Amino acid sequence: MSDFVLETFGLTKRFGGLAAVNDVSLRVAPREVHAIIGPNGAGKSTMINLLSGHLKPCCGEIRFEGKNITGMPPEKISHMGVGRSFQRTNIFPTLSCLDNCWLAAQSRMKNSFRFFGRSEGYPRVRERAEKALELCGLLPHACTQAGSLSYGEQRQLEIGMVMATEPRFLLLDEPMAGMGREESAQVVELLRELSKEYTLVLVEHDMDAVFSIAHSMTVMVNGQMLASGSLEQIRSDPCVQKAYLGDGEETY
Repeated sequence: MSDFVLETFGLTKRFGGLAAVNDVSLRVAPREVHAIIGPNGAGKSTMINLLSGHLKPCCGEIRFEGKNITGMPPEKISHMGVGRSFQRTNIFPTLSCLDNCWLAAQSRMKNSFRFFGRSEGYPRVRERAEKALELCGLLPHACTQAGSLSYGEQRQLEIGMVMATEPRFLLLDEPMAGMGREESAQVVELLRELSKEYTLVLVEHDMDAVFSIAHSMTVMVNGQMLASGSLEQIRSDPCVQKAYLGDGEETY
């Protein structure tokens, strides 16, 4: 059994002559929040898609809890305990918050495609759904139509849907994208609470948020890993300072 929840070795993904991710190796320890940062086109989302199985690497290896998951389909990786969110909100807007989480929870149960039974017949599914809503702070909105929530609350609901699948490891792709300061603060607090029990890898542009919750960080540029390590190591790395952090006026 590995001491790390996630490990990659020489992970590479090419699209024609473009290396979107090039020879990236990283390690993420249990209950660690590991941030992946860099400008648009750095390869961050491609990296998340590789880790979740939505893309297959050209070469390299991915290990989750010591098991080789390289090239596995996303549904199998998900069932192993890896949950992910996407850049764009991915909810069912006409359904209630509870029903959104109910469907996510049901996808992990046996006979998950039996949609026409009464919900009362699936107490374990409802329990998972309600727990997920509580975790994401939306239990008071259980009966609220998802589409009527604020944008920030919809992002919280999406995280709740991920939690309804009872993952052990979370991949979050720009969870605070498009949010105002107050909404971002709510999601940061949510992620901070989740990090007490779960391991997280997140891609995020909000550097204030990243440095407030991350324990370690990988900096990418043009598909390559510029630096990886603790926040102190990243802050003091001269290459990172020159490329991204600079005098504090940059957006990364």
